[in-house]
Amino acid sequence: MCCFIVPLVQAAATTAYRKRHADAIRASVSVKHEVPALEKMLWGGSVMLIVDHIVNGELMWKFPFFSALATEGVGAFLHELVCVGLPMSAALTLVWSVYALLKTRRRSALA
Repeated sequence: MCCFIVPLVQAAATTAYRKRHADAIRASVSVKHEVPALEKMLWGGSVMLIVDHIVNGELMWKFPFFSALATEGVGAFLHELVCVGLPMSAALTLVWSVYALLKTRRRSALA
């Protein structure tokens, strides 16, 4: 229902961070150099989840926008955020961390 909100907020925060620290990220040889990859993963996943929720009828074009919010209330909405959105976002960040560490090690070994 609303699991895409957490990665969407993280994607927006990552984009803001990347834009604010663009020069430091570009010049970095550390994991920070891979922040654009995290940003793309978050935005792409969020857009895919939004499309999936629209297709399945969980996301509507009228208020309150979420079908479960209209039928089950705020408790179900918050439960979905905490029990699905947060673990999904944490897992994606963990996968990116491993990717960024491996890529940084490879880049350091080649230099």
